[in-house]
Amino acid sequence: MPTLLVTGLIVIVMSLLVHRMRTSSNSPGFVCLERSEVTATLAETLPDIVFFGPSPVFVEFIQSYWAMQERDIVPQCIVRPRSVGELATAITILKRDYDTRTCREDPPLLFAIRSGGHSPIPGSANMDNGIVIDLRLLNEVIPSEDGSSVTIGTGARWLDVYKTLDARDLAVAGGRNSDVGVGGLTLGGGLSFYSPRVGFVCNNILSYEVVLANGTITTASESAEPRLWRALKGGSNNFGVVTSFVARTFPSLNVSSGFLYMLGSKADQMMCAFHDYTNADPGTYDEYSAGPLVCFSYVQKISLQAIATYLVYTKPEAWPACSNGFKSVGRLWSTVKTRSLTSAASELASSSPPGLRQLFITTTVKNDLATLMEIHAFYKSGVKAMRQVKGMTWTLVLQPLLPVMANKGQADSMGLADRTEPLVIVLFTAVWEKKTDDELVGRTTRATISDIDAFATMKGTADPYRYLTDCASWQSPFDGYGAENKRFLQQMSKLYDPEGMFQRACVGGFKLDMDVSNP
Repeated sequence: MPTLLVTGLIVIVMSLLVHRMRTSSNSPGFVCLERSEVTATLAETLPDIVFFGPSPVFVEFIQSYWAMQERDIVPQCIVRPRSVGELATAITILKRDYDTRTCREDPPLLFAIRSGGHSPIPGSANMDNGIVIDLRLLNEVIPSEDGSSVTIGTGARWLDVYKTLDARDLAVAGGRNSDVGVGGLTLGGGLSFYSPRVGFVCNNILSYEVVLANGTITTASESAEPRLWRALKGGSNNFGVVTSFVARTFPSLNVSSGFLYMLGSKADQMMCAFHDYTNADPGTYDEYSAGPLVCFSYVQKISLQAIATYLVYTKPEAWPACSNGFKSVGRLWSTVKTRSLTSAASELASSSPPGLRQLFITTTVKNDLATLMEIHAFYKSGVKAMRQVKGMTWTLVLQPLLPVMANKGQADSMGLADRTEPLVIVLFTAVWEKKTDDELVGRTTRATISDIDAFATMKGTADPYRYLTDCASWQSPFDGYGAENKRFLQQMSKLYDPEGMFQRACVGGFKLDMDVSNP
């Protein structure tokens, strides 16, 4: 193949996989919304941390959301606590208003909680004409003196955590994307580069500091409030506002990581390589081998499909044995190298820039090759359906979920401990430009997942688990935890939030389908 053609293909595929589109830097024109009684009380009680539009702090807040759908939403005010005490005061005020409304049978006030603001679901961490509690100032990262743990503020990003720990040759089970906030990912379970060694992110949290619905500040750990401690491991924001986490740390030097870039024509070979990797003999299991993340992408602007496989080995080896099956498929080029954990997570973050319309949707299947091939066929049908969506990048991501990963670390509420065969987490991501295409994208992605679920159910390869942080707004991840675990979470919600404020008044997250009309 002529050198010029090879170079051109590399440029095209790079455009596909690190495609960056930036929105206008002009600030939106906010309408000053009429202040409600509760926002007036917040502003009077906490004048230094309550902000209304169109102040510079308010504008920055809106513009800092990752997904454009969240930037489209304009709250009435934002509350930016600088301490746990200020947060507890704000929650107490909201609870008082909630109780008054409940007694009058008024509609509950609506508020949202923001950690990193990296969810693509509209209203996940923002509220139209409501109140948003912005936790980004609670962002401390404090390693313990003996190096066995680190205290992390819920408003920190994983970039902040990794930079601090890299300097001490330490690591923690945390997000694989450096721009993601600590709070949302950890409360949703959390997959990590270190999950094959230590389990989910939540399985490595030693304690949580929580502000409950009544304003009480409590600590949940294995020895103090152990039921709340377990409920928070995958239970999302249904029990209170988590202000910080104490996470287990462990010694770690550099990792080996990077993308392998391939043409879309290699799809069948890549599916076989992924299936073989995920289905390997447990006796050959390598706990340092993370992933892989296999991504099949279509970019409308250049009408090309390509494949990127992200490999991570949590030891500094240039080409670990775990990569052999993927290397043999044939690549255009790779970015694999020995690097810091910060660099590895930042490379993944660079592939999903902010300021665009975004959507996630997920399901889980058994590691069956015929099912994986059918999933790829459904992905290609989605390409046809959305070929004309301006700025569309449509990606199918496959990642292994092995039984050993679900049985490491502490007990959680996600119901995976009984799995005995390898699973595959299936994720579709969509990125596009225009709001007018929202309905088509949402309808197509939902139909694609429904078709996959129907096929897997018919073939006997479906699994009910849904990875919470990748779910679409209409999905019900707690149903996939199993009836017993869901009942446990509902019981804990009633115990720690008996009036149901976080079920009825707090938007965002996924709720527990509880009847809280008569608490």
